[in-house]
Amino acid sequence: MGKTIAQKIFDDHRINSPDSDIQVIRLDAVFCHEITTPPAIVDLERRGKDRVFDPSRIKVVIDHVSPAKDAKTAVQGKILRDWARRHQITDFFDIGQNGVCHALFPEKGFVRPGYTIIMGDSHTCTHGAFGAFAAGVGTTDIEVGILKGVCAFKTPETLRINITGHLADGVFAKDVILSIIQRLGVSGATHKVIEFGGPVVAAMDMESRMTLCNMAIEAGGTCGICAPDRVTADYLWPFIKDAYASVEAAMADFSRYLPDADATYTDILEHDVSSLSPLTTFGYKPDQVCPVHEMAGTPVDQVYIGSCTNGRISDLRIAASILAGRRIHPSVRAIVSPATPEIYKKALAEGLIQIFMDAGVCVTNPTCGACLGMSNGVLAEGEVCASTTNRNFNGRMGKGGMVHLMSPATAAATALSGSIANSPLFSEKGTSEK
Repeated sequence: MGKTIAQKIFDDHRINSPDSDIQVIRLDAVFCHEITTPPAIVDLERRGKDRVFDPSRIKVVIDHVSPAKDAKTAVQGKILRDWARRHQITDFFDIGQNGVCHALFPEKGFVRPGYTIIMGDSHTCTHGAFGAFAAGVGTTDIEVGILKGVCAFKTPETLRINITGHLADGVFAKDVILSIIQRLGVSGATHKVIEFGGPVVAAMDMESRMTLCNMAIEAGGTCGICAPDRVTADYLWPFIKDAYASVEAAMADFSRYLPDADATYTDILEHDVSSLSPLTTFGYKPDQVCPVHEMAGTPVDQVYIGSCTNGRISDLRIAASILAGRRIHPSVRAIVSPATPEIYKKALAEGLIQIFMDAGVCVTNPTCGACLGMSNGVLAEGEVCASTTNRNFNGRMGKGGMVHLMSPATAAATALSGSIANSPLFSEKGTSEK
């Protein structure tokens, strides 16, 4: 019987199966940040188990509140910082070198096809874009991972989604994943791996695939995953060139993790995006999605472009192309947060930062702060934000605030309009019939 990508990865990493439904797997990497890892560190210290299984396979960053905003967040950073130094964890990215974890770690080459990765962060599923199994876990699992380099999971079931058709101009990966979440619902993929495939995925670059996988959790998925291919190998080549004779050789190795033609899935969905238009959310759940034109004219107070979903260089280029030579609406404040220092440097070199500033946009350092309402863009009660982030829960970006999720193109157009609007990259002809 054929196997899915996740099943093949589990076969390679299985240590034992305590029962038929649970598998203990070996971990290739444990990712850590200053919000969820310090409680695990403190508990390990209390238990007399202040050890790490392999410092070279632990990657650490301060990113959620960067720099610290108060004494509490400073303490969180200090716990993580002291722990990383104590255990000689060399891949530790402190203030000034840090970035949003799910953008920074792939950029550093820490994710490979076939890897198993855990982190105390629900959007760890982003890394499945490389053909890895990557999952957000709780404190206990993080403790075990840090100490032993293993994690227990339910035997993976996989939902296959074939994305077909052709994306219209002005429609992006963010719109695709919002349409999938709308179709599945917020619990439609619970305890499942979502395996994305089809010609639209094959045509996507790695940044778009990361956006796709990033929001698998919003449909309840344990992990989003894409088959590794030439796009994957080209992206990773600077980090793997000493291990392979050629990109083709790397692709041949990665092919071990391609799904079999006769793989068994819990379901296979065909998702045609040919008629897809730009989308936005309208309520407090990620599956409450509608075409942008249905929300057109809805006033916003803030526009936010950044996060682990849409803070990469391609996202900034798209937003800048819309804002170039124009000023944001006087009733709106807009914030751009490049997801890593490298992305910031590229944006600076390409003149994108100048475009944003000339447009009246506040450009901040890399941080997750605004996304979860902790810093650098928190909403006041009753305020509305058009955001390229991944969650629109009630109070997510500030108590009593409303968040509308959308692509960078739509967010930039909204900043100019002062209300939700489609970007000039998308023709609104025919949207009234959709």
